[in-house]
Amino acid sequence: MKIGITCYPTYGGSGVVATELGIELAAAGHQVHFIAYSQPFRLRGREQDIAFHEVPVSNYPLFEYPPYDLALATRMAEVAAYYELDLLHVHYAIPHSISAYLAREMLARQKRRLPFITTLHGTDITLVGLDHSYLPITRFGIDESDGVTAISTYLKDKTIQEFHPERTIHVIPNFVNCDVYMPLGETERAVGRARYAEPGEKILVHLSNFRPVKRTGDVVRIFSRVARELPARLLMIGDGPDRSAAEWIAHRKGIQDRVHFLGKQSSVSEILPLADLLLMPSELESFGLAALEAMACRVPSIATRVGGVPELIEDGVSGRLFPVGDVEGMAGAAVELLGDSDRYLAMAEAARRTAQTRYCASKIVPLYERFYEDVVSGSAAASG
Repeated sequence: MKIGITCYPTYGGSGVVATELGIELAAAGHQVHFIAYSQPFRLRGREQDIAFHEVPVSNYPLFEYPPYDLALATRMAEVAAYYELDLLHVHYAIPHSISAYLAREMLARQKRRLPFITTLHGTDITLVGLDHSYLPITRFGIDESDGVTAISTYLKDKTIQEFHPERTIHVIPNFVNCDVYMPLGETERAVGRARYAEPGEKILVHLSNFRPVKRTGDVVRIFSRVARELPARLLMIGDGPDRSAAEWIAHRKGIQDRVHFLGKQSSVSEILPLADLLLMPSELESFGLAALEAMACRVPSIATRVGGVPELIEDGVSGRLFPVGDVEGMAGAAVELLGDSDRYLAMAEAARRTAQTRYCASKIVPLYERFYEDVVSGSAAASG
């Protein structure tokens, strides 16, 4: 099948999932075409059967803001026509579903069929979509899609509750390649940990785009309390608007020499297995991809009981869940878990087992492939 994929190519869950899906689809024998304003950051450009098509945006003086959505629709239609795409799969409703709709309608004038699927990832519904000015166009994009998926039951229910769409929403969760995100051998892990920590020190990690919803300040505050109880280091992977504030808190707490800001990393699968715990104290997560990637590496998470996270993490079994802002509770749980080797090992094994049995790419990608087939064939299962 020839598949066009559009996503935000920057550091964020929707872009990561879209890119990893494209890589897995290409490995399964499909021809994949990414269409975006820049190459997705996890795409190295050497993958077989994957092409990238940049969307040029005009800076014509008449436009105060460059019309990216129109440029994207034009490029989608061009790529679909030139490479005979079977369908488009857009990640994040605004503006991608509207651009895909325009591309579909343009090609319909040429007697070409181009169905498109919209995958809802979270803030496109919970934040952008609920902005009153965007609500009608978001609902329109969902209803005009030939197929719609959501990454969690929580997000599906939230979309139905707030938007009352006519289109059926199918839940296909996020996934991880369990052969890439996996525990390291003892020797390899020890060598890797030595780059960041002394022998005997614990390593905590946080992975995000450092937006306010991720509460990176709480990450540093949690670690500050943990560091008072036991020797530890914190690895902060990613970058974004709240990085400066997190760095300031680390300096104010006097732990700046124990907190390592690593910036954006294209190969987080090489860093996560080095950690003992992942901290994810988010205000909201529609799924919690960072936690899943850590779980696959046999690293349990201390997270918040929000959105779709309880669908992924079973509290007390594969990780720990707390209310938003409960810095003391999360820090206490981290110290307790890191000090109880038997309980820690059981939780780490349960985390890896959850990833393997429920969320490996080998289990989830075929769900997308079947959904693609349903949409292309126009079956009732896809159209609702």
